[in-house]
Amino acid sequence: MSTLEAQEALTATITCPHCGHAKAETMPVDACLFFYECIGCGVRLKPKAGDCCVFCSYGSKACPPKQAECQSC
Repeated sequence: MSTLEAQEALTATITCPHCGHAKAETMPVDACLFFYECIGCGVRLKPKAGDCCVFCSYGSKACPPKQAECQSC
């Protein structure tokens, strides 16, 4: 995997359900991001019930730990 592909795999767009603001963010490789503050409206997002992090709830793709989990299914 090239460096560019690795960066793309670790980037997801989080979309705020309150104001619709969307921003590309880099996902942590070895941890889940539990809170995220929207820069559009200031709301502090937290995961939906059953999700491990804000990327799984509001991101354009699941977090790296979940992506790895699905690859081994």
